[in-house]
Amino acid sequence: MIRISDPSLNRTCAGYSRRDFLQVGSLGLAGLGLPGLLATKAAAAGTPGVLRGKSVVLLFLHGGAPHIECFDPKMTAPREVRSITGEIKTKLPGITFGSTFPKLAAMADKFTVVRSYGSNNGNHTYGSVATAGNPLEASMGAIYSKVAGPLGSGSIPNNTLILPEAVDPTLKLESNFETQALPTVAAPGKLGAPNGAFNPSGGGALRDDMQLTLDPDRFTDRRTLLSKLDSLRRQADGSGAIEGADRVQQQAFDVLTAGIDKAFDLSGEDPRTVARYDTRPLFDQKKLQRWHDMRRASNLLGLQMLMARRLVEQGAGFVTVSDCGWDYHANNNSPKNMEGIYPMGGQVDHAVSAFIEDLAQRGLSDDVLLVVTSEMGRTPKISKNGGRDHYGKLTSLLLAGGGLHMGQVIGESDNIAAEPATEGFGPRNLMGTIMRTLFDMGKLREADKLPEQLTQYISEALPIRGLGV
Repeated sequence: MIRISDPSLNRTCAGYSRRDFLQVGSLGLAGLGLPGLLATKAAAAGTPGVLRGKSVVLLFLHGGAPHIECFDPKMTAPREVRSITGEIKTKLPGITFGSTFPKLAAMADKFTVVRSYGSNNGNHTYGSVATAGNPLEASMGAIYSKVAGPLGSGSIPNNTLILPEAVDPTLKLESNFETQALPTVAAPGKLGAPNGAFNPSGGGALRDDMQLTLDPDRFTDRRTLLSKLDSLRRQADGSGAIEGADRVQQQAFDVLTAGIDKAFDLSGEDPRTVARYDTRPLFDQKKLQRWHDMRRASNLLGLQMLMARRLVEQGAGFVTVSDCGWDYHANNNSPKNMEGIYPMGGQVDHAVSAFIEDLAQRGLSDDVLLVVTSEMGRTPKISKNGGRDHYGKLTSLLLAGGGLHMGQVIGESDNIAAEPATEGFGPRNLMGTIMRTLFDMGKLREADKLPEQLTQYISEALPIRGLGV
């Protein structure tokens, strides 16, 4: 936690609290020293041109979004296969979606759907998609922060996870990211501490502690004192290490003074924008949460997506948004006959369409790539319970923006949406698409701060054909 306080206790004869001074000097973030967090050099720092100036927002529909109910309804298939929600015509001639997506259907020229994509995984495993099986099992967000550094422009965390609790700190949804596979600052994974995702959830305490509570003048006094003490050490240091530490310390101060907590505060948004995003009126989340498989579902996705837009607009490079509740066995742990698809599908339709429209109005469409996917799809044939079970051969995938080719459907499934009927794509192709959107591959190969094995894996990952990346 980043905390700058001004208690009256424990003051020294010089008038400064020793505890305050130490916190100014170390600025702990989730138990890790912020200067230490920033000290790891980004791979891009020594190789200009690696970053392409783009950001990614990954909306992960956790639980297994049924591909037939989403963007491949297969109404010509037998009754036990085709979408239970029916179909709706889109803006693209001859293309239909499941009928819970009317807003997206009306703007299908603004994004691309890939119907021959499959995660090749039949389990609740986020890592199979996010890591694409790379040697270090590092998520794409962790890779981005390893290359670009932990902080983007404006001192915004480059790799952020937005759970519903980031919007409503009173929620108690247990671990919304079921697999806990996304490296966070507290559990950073194999790439190390600076590369874990910043999670602003957790009762709101972490966001509260990112606020500067000292009067700015008094904060400057403490900063000045610290600088004077550092200058004495600098005189005795011939290695240049302390001079480098000063730059890191400057970044630590910048995090505080930039007020990055404002990126997570929606109160400054135009009420009309908030209303366009807001999915809370769409359904009562408590009714869904009564079902065991839906206990982590929420109706806050719209505001999560608005928060994601605020973050990328202020300089974040990779934002992951988690939306749980996509489990459709209909086995008494979830609603009968997959009734949960109506609130959950309607929420995605509302939130994603608002996000795409908002980026376009702000001139950010080409600068931000939105990816909407899941850890798997659902079985083509409806079970005897009226549900669909785990299935990895085909998985929903929507991409919007990022300067890629939009307004198309890439690939086809067979006549029962069981397998790709055209060239199939998987998580490694998705990684290749995202990495090429974020990085110049030629420059990335020259960067010397990434493990060579990982760099090779990334650069050799072929993108999804037809997106123009």
